[in-house]
Amino acid sequence: MTHDEILQAVREVVTASLRRPVSDTQALVSSGLIDSLMILRLISEIEKKLNVRIQTATIQPDDFDTLELAAETVERTAAVE
Repeated sequence: MTHDEILQAVREVVTASLRRPVSDTQALVSSGLIDSLMILRLISEIEKKLNVRIQTATIQPDDFDTLELAAETVERTAAVE
């Protein structure tokens, strides 16, 4: 799975959850657009969409502050199921 495929999946999940488009570099957590509970929901949806298991033990809210950071976090922490 490529970075672009992961980024597209993250983009789709976040856009669907927020019901509006966001840019890849728009602040999500630090702007208050999403909170820690929503991050957990996003992780669950990303796992389903990509058929992976994201290791959440080391994830911090800042890891999901932008779509780009979220995609990098998924790449770093996901294991294919």
